[in-house]
Amino acid sequence: MNIYDSEILGTQLIDTVNFSRLVLRFLLNTIVTGLIIYFFYYRKAQRKDYLITFSLISVTVFLVVFLLDNVKLQIGFALGLFAVFGIIRYRTIVIPIREMTFLFVLIGVSIINALSNHKVSYAELVLSNLLLILFCWLFDSGIIKKHSSSKIIMYDNMKLIHAGMEAELKKDLETRLGIDIIKIEVGTIDLLKDSAMLNVSYRARSSEPNAAENMPKSEWQQMNDI
Repeated sequence: MNIYDSEILGTQLIDTVNFSRLVLRFLLNTIVTGLIIYFFYYRKAQRKDYLITFSLISVTVFLVVFLLDNVKLQIGFALGLFAVFGIIRYRTIVIPIREMTFLFVLIGVSIINALSNHKVSYAELVLSNLLLILFCWLFDSGIIKKHSSSKIIMYDNMKLIHAGMEAELKKDLETRLGIDIIKIEVGTIDLLKDSAMLNVSYRARSSEPNAAENMPKSEWQQMNDI
């Protein structure tokens, strides 16, 4: 009995061609998404929750698209999948723009690696993945644009909050925080505690891990309302 011709309940036991395609494309997708997640996102953000989320989503999207490819949904299926993930939001927090960008990049990479048909050679597929990695590196390295981060702080020197004291306020913060400040936004002022909430934007090193940079503006506004 030939194992390659065996069937179980009308389903072929193993299709060597499709099985080989699955293994090769899964390995390629795992390597590429792993590089993007770890080197371009996690090393800077240090967010294990998103690390796990991105990894599971990329694997899930790849397997769903690859295994349903035989239904011949093709482009319509890919666009529909983008639409589904486009309306997703977590109920506890709003996903920051950087995390949302990486989410769509990983979904796109997984769809490309799973949905490309026999008309696309492996050389073209590898090149497409390398181009995505290249552009991630260009924007993440700061070559195209210098990186900026932000910190939300409780400031105690109310005298420098007044209009016309912007230069003194910037100098004081740069001295105390040791950063090159770009912009300062004044939030809620608490006269009882003699303090104010400040959102400080500054130039950051590209390799600097900074979870505060990823705090969405809505969270900052919620802090101002406290």
